Amino acid sequence: MLALASTGDVAWTDAGPGASSGRSVVAWGPDLTATGPDALAAAWAELRAVLAEPRDDADPLGPTGWLGYGVGTWLLDRDATVGEGRGAPPSVTAGLVPDPDAPADLALLLVDRAVVFDHGERTVEAVVLGDDRWLSDLAAAWSAVPEGDPEPPSQPGAPTRPARRRHADASYLALVSRCQQAIAAGEAYVLCLTTTTTVEGDVDDLAVYRRLRRSSPAPHASFVRIGPTSVLGASPESFLRVVAEGAVSSSPIKGTRPRSSDPATDARAAAELRADEKELAENLMIVDLVRNDLTRVAAPGSVTVTELFAVRSYRHVHQLASTVTAVLAPGRTALDVVETAFPAGSMTGAPKRRAVQLLAEWEGSPRGVYAGVVGRLGLDGSASLAMAIRSIVVERATSLRPGRASVGAGGGITASSVPSVELEEVRLKSAALLRALDAVPGGASSAPAVSTPPVP
Repeated sequence: MLALASTGDVAWTDAGPGASSGRSVVAWGPDLTATGPDALAAAWAELRAVLAEPRDDADPLGPTGWLGYGVGTWLLDRDATVGEGRGAPPSVTAGLVPDPDAPADLALLLVDRAVVFDHGERTVEAVVLGDDRWLSDLAAAWSAVPEGDPEPPSQPGAPTRPARRRHADASYLALVSRCQQAIAAGEAYVLCLTTTTTVEGDVDDLAVYRRLRRSSPAPHASFVRIGPTSVLGASPESFLRVVAEGAVSSSPIKGTRPRSSDPATDARAAAELRADEKELAENLMIVDLVRNDLTRVAAPGSVTVTELFAVRSYRHVHQLASTVTAVLAPGRTALDVVETAFPAGSMTGAPKRRAVQLLAEWEGSPRGVYAGVVGRLGLDGSASLAMAIRSIVVERATSLRPGRASVGAGGGITASSVPSVELEEVRLKSAALLRALDAVPGGASSAPAVSTPPVP
């Protein structure tokens, strides 16, 4: 990456440092960006056109980048307001004030050229659609690629950047209580409450990502830079995989425990997660939501839960994951699955639309890229989209503000949640990302304290 794409728009799907299997893809193409309902409608129509005629000779080309959480709320509104009139449901984001400097809701590269590293076969392949003059430019750049994987720049001995969470501890605890009031009143079953931590100042996106990929290896690691925004991903969660033949899978994660360097303590944490009734109930509710979403686009009888309550262990956390599979109904596409299943239930709660409405009101600011998805919609009809969690969103400085980076984190709130435990989970999920930014939590909250009046 240092030699091929140190600047400019690029998407890097990363198998990780020292990978001996799988593949990494570095890809380029013209950008497609959109924010707001009208622009999103136009961009979605363009995506439909780009993907209309699948071709089997174009792997791994196709639209690659992010669909922010705002795309999901737009899709919910679009579905709910077909034939709108008296009695139409209110907008799921009513009352939110968008940030004019925020990243685009939808930002994709219409990838038409890529370099594919097959780590098992130890091969490198260049793939290009159309004009192949790019190959000569690539060959010239290749001479600057160093042997091996150079170490990322060293960090200072201690964090130096202050990090400010949108909701101070007391405010977040109050929001947990408000979620539980809504659940007790029958408004929802589970609510995925989130917050964002911001670090002000210029950030070297590639240097931070190179540190992150070593400190927090993840199965869906990626680096995407489009325009003034970079998304540095260490996501453990697959939102959607579709193969060209029509098989679909989604693997929601709900349930977290910290890892320990002591093997016995670590094993107890994993066993506790596997047996925790609150975590199991939360995971099961989201599995049911995913099943319902996929049923809308799947062949009858094909939706199956193939994995339930599996504990997956990563560098910093144990996670409780399940997998739901299906087969696309005739005439349905990967983009149809996105339309029916996004935003992901693991980042909203259930029932989905009401959960999104409540959380939009209480969280107080759009989530942006966080809680959306990052990945690829293939020209061959496939899709590989990961949840935009455990990610750092870097925004370069503009004439109106300095550079900044943000880290989102949250957790599912149920009737049996312990507020202090939910707060600690947010801290845990943010910690490794903030370390990669040389940041230390503790700045003043940018949101006022939250009161908890009864839910009507």
